[in-house]
Amino acid sequence: MSVGNVSFIKDFVIVGFPGLQPHYYGLVSALLFFVYVFTLVGNALFFMLFVTTKSLQKPVYYFIINLVVCDVLFSTTTLPKIISRYWFQDGTISFLGCFVQMFFVHYFGSVCSVILAVIAIDRYAAICYPLQYHSIMTNQNVLILFFGSWILGLLGPVAMVIRAYPLPYCAENRIIHCYCDHVSVTTLACIDRSLYSIPALIYAFAILLVPFAVIIFSYCSIFLAVMQISGTQGKMKTFSTCSPQLIIIALFFLPRLFNYLSGNIGIKFSTDLRLVIIMMYSLLPPMINPLIYCLRTEEVKKLLSRQFQKKHIGIPLRSI
Repeated sequence: MSVGNVSFIKDFVIVGFPGLQPHYYGLVSALLFFVYVFTLVGNALFFMLFVTTKSLQKPVYYFIINLVVCDVLFSTTTLPKIISRYWFQDGTISFLGCFVQMFFVHYFGSVCSVILAVIAIDRYAAICYPLQYHSIMTNQNVLILFFGSWILGLLGPVAMVIRAYPLPYCAENRIIHCYCDHVSVTTLACIDRSLYSIPALIYAFAILLVPFAVIIFSYCSIFLAVMQISGTQGKMKTFSTCSPQLIIIALFFLPRLFNYLSGNIGIKFSTDLRLVIIMMYSLLPPMINPLIYCLRTEEVKKLLSRQFQKKHIGIPLRSI
């Protein structure tokens, strides 16, 4: 539709990596497709292991399953369209569809951030208050943390989409990103976006820094508690129970904080490099988190080892 000489856009085009040469499109789409399939299969296997194994049905694993679901939903929100863009040269997304994607991108990112803080709180309670742990992490409290993570993550993305959707988009409709997010879309609005970008930036820092502060406090307290344990073996065993969560937390928070801070202290990257960094910290953690759960969590590793041994022993030997 148009008003006077101003034409308002009806859809957007996901550009992806603007400097990527067309003869690499097939390779990039195949790589992204592999990441998506690996993410789905790895997280589905861990989910099935959790459902079928009673010994894993503990508070910490309920929270990890929340993270599994959030990772899969985030990948499903972002990857199919960018795969389509490079595989079928179809980067067009409807006006409404772009804002729906924007909402879910920020929503699932916010939920993951809060869930990681909840996992840190769980580890803090388990290690610093082992005798009171079961009275702290009751079924009721686990449910409150469970639903609270998903509800708390809802507020900011809803506000961002409600404020961004009515803006007049009458300029370029090409989104220089691999998916619709608040910055890449509102940049295309033909008004001063500072009134909209500043609150969104404040929310982005809040949803990262508040959970990150909770995590830092929790693991500093855990470190002090562990240092009071007599014996190196006891310390190492306690630290090993936290190592999977620490790796996942580092993969999620540190690249995001670096990306936000670098943009505000004057460190400049090329557009393609910036998008590569964003895609790596957005899509690699959902893909490799199941490996971390399985290879770095002693309980899961022992369980998988027993399952493998059962299947191996159960194979009848054929006489030659």
